[in-house]
Amino acid sequence: MSLKDNNLHNIHVDEKPYSLSLYNESLLDRSQSTELSRVHTGDKPYPCSVCSKSFAVKRSLIRHFRIHTGEKPYSCNVCNKSFTEGSHLIQHIRLHTGEKPYSCSVCNKTFSKKIALTVHGRTHTGEKPYSCSVCNKRFSVRGHMIEHSRIHTGEKPYCCSVCNKRFSQKRLLTVHGRTHTGEKPYSCNVCNKSFAVKSILTEHSRLHTGEKPYCCSVCNKSFSRKEHLTRHDRTHTGEKPYSCTVCNTRFTLLENLNKHKRRHIEKES
Repeated sequence: MSLKDNNLHNIHVDEKPYSLSLYNESLLDRSQSTELSRVHTGDKPYPCSVCSKSFAVKRSLIRHFRIHTGEKPYSCNVCNKSFTEGSHLIQHIRLHTGEKPYSCSVCNKTFSKKIALTVHGRTHTGEKPYSCSVCNKRFSVRGHMIEHSRIHTGEKPYCCSVCNKRFSQKRLLTVHGRTHTGEKPYSCNVCNKSFAVKSILTEHSRLHTGEKPYCCSVCNKSFSRKEHLTRHDRTHTGEKPYSCTVCNTRFTLLENLNKHKRRHIEKES
């Protein structure tokens, strides 16, 4: 077995032959014991010569250095896609095999990645370990918290290469890109009409099924789209969120405000 194959084998079986005496387990190698002890001491004696980031274990530095060199020594024998780490290759291979070794103990749903199972588990426990440092809103997924934080910072790191419009989320850039390409990857299986956004396809499909999942808590009237329920709710609350900047008259619906604005324009002309 080659070194690479041996490394992949150890990753796959999650072999951990070395442990710290702090946990009353035997040590097989003194140098491995030293490396493990750094978890507790915080010592990181291996600095990266490019970015000065430091590591407690030399092999972690070797893996990190591939970010700078572009080296991807682990290659998929099905599609030839390459990876910097053996664990990433193992996860990728499951796309081809369909293997999902991680199973939820509550609902038995299975996942190809352990992290996906961990995140899914929070739908049962309600755990939200990530908190916004500005408004303290909590999230079950770290990426969702990062995206939310851009509401406060105004950061829009994703830029359209065609029109330079910027977005706070990568998926918003992807959807926007379809306005340039004309791509509509989501197709209705009843009438074959296509859509650029999956949520719009979901709403469209309700024309065929008659489904109305959004129900008014006051009068029980149901709607196929959430925004229709939001507008309907204002008939009960009396809310008028749209205000004319000329005369301050307020309106329940945006289209009514726009009609009102046109009257001001007509009077001025």
